[in-house]
Amino acid sequence: MIPFNVPPFTGKELAYVKQAVDNHKICGDGPFTKKCHAWIKDRFGAPGALLTTSGTTALEMATILSGLQKGDEVILPSFTFSSTATAVVLTGATPVFSDIRPDTMNLDESRIEDAITDKTKAIMAVHYAGVACDMDPILDIAARHGLKVIEDAAQGVMSTYKGRALGTIGDFGCFSFHETKNYSMGEGGALLIKDPENIEKAEILREKGTNRSVFLRGQVDKYTWVDYGSSYLPSDMNAAYLWAQLEMADQINENRLATWNYYHESFKDLAKEGRLVLPTIPENCVHNAHMYYVKLKDLEERTAFISYLKSRGILSVFHYVPLHSAPAGLRFGRFHGEDRYTTSESNRLARLPLYYNMDRKDTDAVIEAVHDFFRQ
Repeated sequence: MIPFNVPPFTGKELAYVKQAVDNHKICGDGPFTKKCHAWIKDRFGAPGALLTTSGTTALEMATILSGLQKGDEVILPSFTFSSTATAVVLTGATPVFSDIRPDTMNLDESRIEDAITDKTKAIMAVHYAGVACDMDPILDIAARHGLKVIEDAAQGVMSTYKGRALGTIGDFGCFSFHETKNYSMGEGGALLIKDPENIEKAEILREKGTNRSVFLRGQVDKYTWVDYGSSYLPSDMNAAYLWAQLEMADQINENRLATWNYYHESFKDLAKEGRLVLPTIPENCVHNAHMYYVKLKDLEERTAFISYLKSRGILSVFHYVPLHSAPAGLRFGRFHGEDRYTTSESNRLARLPLYYNMDRKDTDAVIEAVHDFFRQ
């Protein structure tokens, strides 16, 4: 079976994890965590960056730091993972789902303003497949209505919008380093912070409500409980695993892009014949080859497509069931406006295997199987 995903591995991970153990520093904010923080800030130009236990907890921190509370509303796409909406629900706020664009599967910026009410406090922009939302109109809408912008850039590490790194454009950006992502620490994530005034607040929130971070920097002579917080710190062993990949971030990115481009060229004939719809990359976006997907005619054809690839030893998967149709979505949120594309486009989408150092013969096998499906 050709797997859908293989977690990235460079060869240095185990040595770095052993180094963390040998240093007797395996809890949060050790030497490897600090290396990762510095790399993220320097590479992406983020004033603040903090590793978290997951992309989910990064989103939770972002919603809390945005001041969301019961009775507030947040506009977000329904075509996203549950974590995006759960982070809103945990604050007591209501997710207001809005329709997506069929070309990028991202939040349709032209539909956002109509969903704004006097309760709206934030917009959550999810960069699907590492392809940026059209952020300038979103930022303009947010500025005119006094709203926070939270970027769910879980899939967007190394992607850019008009030269700006995803995760650094809104008030807060959230990365994921889950094993399915381009760079992994098993479970993990990062919160990027635009306003320097929010950095210390984020540190307190992340460090169980204490000012331990300023104490460790020598800014106070003792630390104490000062505010609400939780434990959002990953182990330094996880950070050590991640550091091995951040050191090779460009190589991993180029390797994935090579596979993505190979797929894209190989399926252009099927797209020209009207058999498939291929991903769209807007001119002002640079993506990170987080995934390669194709769109079939409808749900029935997609089901047959995935089944056929499985019979050929290839694991292809569909993606999100729109949140507004899920039990929790019906309970906690609401969809604003017409569902023109969210459900219909999600029913057509199938993801193909793509991972770092994917063997070319496996890529060729996937390409051949996809063509054979349509020949039949």
